[in-house]
Amino acid sequence: MNKAVNNGVWSGSWVAERLGVALDGDEQLTDLLGLALRRNPKRAHLLVSHVLGKHVPQSPSVVYGYGFTLGRRVRDLLGDRAAASAVVLGYAETATGLGHSVADGLALAPYLHSTRRPVAGVPQAGGFEESHSHATSHLLLPEDPTLLAGDGPLVLVDDEFSTGNTVLNTIRDLHERYPRRRYVVVALVDMRSAADAGRLEDFAREIGARVDLVAAARGTVRLPEGVLEKGQRLVAEYEDMSRPGARGCVESAATAARARQAPTGPQPTTMRVDLRWPPGLPDGGRHGFTPHHRIRLETALPTMTARLAEALPKNAHRVHILGFEELMYAPLRLARELEQITDAEVTYSTTTRSPVLAVDDPGYAIRSRLVFPAHDDPADGPGDRYAYNVAGAGFDAVVAVVDSAADTPHLHAPDGLLAQLAAHTPRVVLAVVPSYVPERPSMLPEPLRGPAFSSYPPEEVGWLLQDLSEVTLEAPTEEREEAIQSGGAHYAESLPVEYQPSAQYQELFQAALEASAARLAQAVGAVTEVVLAERSPHPVLVSLARAGTPVGVLMRRWAEHRHGLDLPHYAVSIVRGRGIDANALRWLAAHHDPRDVVFVDGWTGKGAITRELAAAIEEFEAAEGVTGFDPEIAVLADPGSCVRTYGTREDYLIPSACLNSTVSGLISRTVLRADLVGPHDFHGAKFYRELAGADVSVDFLDAVSARFTEVADAVDAQAKELLSADRTPTWEGWAAVERISEEYGIHDVNLVKPGVGETTRVLLRRVPWKILARAGAGADLDHVRLLAEQRGVPVEEVAELPYTCVGLIHPKYTRGATGADGRAVMV
Repeated sequence: MNKAVNNGVWSGSWVAERLGVALDGDEQLTDLLGLALRRNPKRAHLLVSHVLGKHVPQSPSVVYGYGFTLGRRVRDLLGDRAAASAVVLGYAETATGLGHSVADGLALAPYLHSTRRPVAGVPQAGGFEESHSHATSHLLLPEDPTLLAGDGPLVLVDDEFSTGNTVLNTIRDLHERYPRRRYVVVALVDMRSAADAGRLEDFAREIGARVDLVAAARGTVRLPEGVLEKGQRLVAEYEDMSRPGARGCVESAATAARARQAPTGPQPTTMRVDLRWPPGLPDGGRHGFTPHHRIRLETALPTMTARLAEALPKNAHRVHILGFEELMYAPLRLARELEQITDAEVTYSTTTRSPVLAVDDPGYAIRSRLVFPAHDDPADGPGDRYAYNVAGAGFDAVVAVVDSAADTPHLHAPDGLLAQLAAHTPRVVLAVVPSYVPERPSMLPEPLRGPAFSSYPPEEVGWLLQDLSEVTLEAPTEEREEAIQSGGAHYAESLPVEYQPSAQYQELFQAALEASAARLAQAVGAVTEVVLAERSPHPVLVSLARAGTPVGVLMRRWAEHRHGLDLPHYAVSIVRGRGIDANALRWLAAHHDPRDVVFVDGWTGKGAITRELAAAIEEFEAAEGVTGFDPEIAVLADPGSCVRTYGTREDYLIPSACLNSTVSGLISRTVLRADLVGPHDFHGAKFYRELAGADVSVDFLDAVSARFTEVADAVDAQAKELLSADRTPTWEGWAAVERISEEYGIHDVNLVKPGVGETTRVLLRRVPWKILARAGAGADLDHVRLLAEQRGVPVEEVAELPYTCVGLIHPKYTRGATGADGRAVMV
């Protein structure tokens, strides 16, 4: 193992003696790190890792072993269940290989690394800035747009954790889009100053999440006053000394060819080897790398490495594998495999964008520097690139591993990387890994329609979903709640067992429908008239499956009844914490003017989906370059005062909330699970054909539509009043939910479900704790009281409640804790 201390000389002593910089901390710190200087306006010194595989040639087993061991520590910290729902994110360029090795240690998690290389046709899922880096803009370009949208732990991996700015920038950006409960920061070294030590904990409290830190070693850097200016002067002095004609081997790309004389002995040979990289296997984590990808890679590694070994000189004693900037993991795995099958000493490092001063002194970490032009057509234009500690190292062969995007004429030019290497080794081998570019689907499938999918007539609604009817997705309510609240699963990854109503409950539904049909018809007419007047004279109705779908059908029927309009209507999936189905939006944008799209839902509770939709539309339009979608939802009832477009703000029973699929076209809740829904698929759902005998979906629609004529005058008056009123959302429902959450000691607004509709859902699908009912509430709560009685859940009457009722999910769930006595009650 190459250490930062050799023959008693620490590779940071040169800088330490001249600038007064010192490392304090764990004993192994000076074994892991050396020091160098660079021209950087923010930080002159550079911590040079001897186990990262970037600047210093190192045994690939050592490099991979550090990352893999850190990954095992993270898995032990999280536990297997949470690790299986985690995502690992590495930082470009220095930590792309480290992050991937950490992901291998977790074994269960997909991996993504940030990149500075834009890829045409791949939308950006996020981005952030790295404050002290030579190049700062990071892009996140996952092939699967849902990769970062889960609520499992996010593991962020960097080579060093110093100020914490990079990590905080990342978490802040991603937490606003995809909030989650837990983050884990992983670094080879934790080098925070005393002033920075508390920032991570403060930030975690600010966002309401847990943030852990896992590092191989810990310490601090002591920097004397004026070290930046002094370091900059020192860099300038030594750069002047190393220009052509002076001692040292620092060269610029422009002068390298002129400064080098033609070799007088035998010409070094350069050989290209075809690795036969597996088709379709990503070259790294730029667009995501799954555990399945890792299995494919490890299956192919022995054969690829054998081909590489055949290209090496038979008598080679020292072989170096040189990766390329962000392409660190594939060369590392090849190097480690080669190390296992050859007697030669194998080392590994990679080229970099970062300019560092080279000083040929045992007490300095960067002893030589090769300078060559960028050879991958970088987005920020041409510039110099660097390979450190390769020149003069005495390698018998150097294997340059690049991706196909970097296999350009600049690579093969007289002053290019291959020529620079050929001046320092008898054999240069070039291995090219195909650059992975995600394929974009040329065509999305047409919407599903009844009777093949749903019990609605085909003209009533087209479902922008995929049919998962043959997949077993149902889990007992108690098991689902335990998994959801423990962070082991997202609610959209499974389905609750469909509630089969008793005869008494079915009678309640029919009575409620008879009593409220006219009131519902009036609200349907009012909201439709507002949409036609304010949003579009020919709207495209897009209901949020599935609660919004019966309302969308009714609005379509009103438009036809009153105005003779045949409005298109589609149902799409939106998932809290993961956003709206982006492929459904792509389909809509390809077939309709986004400005005509009106999103429809049944009712608002606290407004979580309203906020989710707004954020998802903003993100989609930024990534796709599509504009015009209006995230404002049209709802039948807005008791939470969360939207401008509604039929009423009363909180009353909408009978379609009483039942599940049997009042929603026999369609399940939507499903979003990585093994079932690919990056180019619509979200999924099931069609419960076997429940046709209990289906009242069309009966519900017909009962409300039958009242359209009698409520026409009332609709005109109500619509006129709404159009002239100030309907600015006050979000009073959200404020009430926050207050209730604290008053009842829940401390999680997601476990408070306000309104008749949401309370009904809690009783049908979740593990309820108690029901709060407004004092004096009448028949609108008959079905709630019946369900609560059947499930053994107490109903508590509360004065001054802004909703008719509020359902509270059990806040500290244990298996079977459904009723007041903590026992599950069979319905």
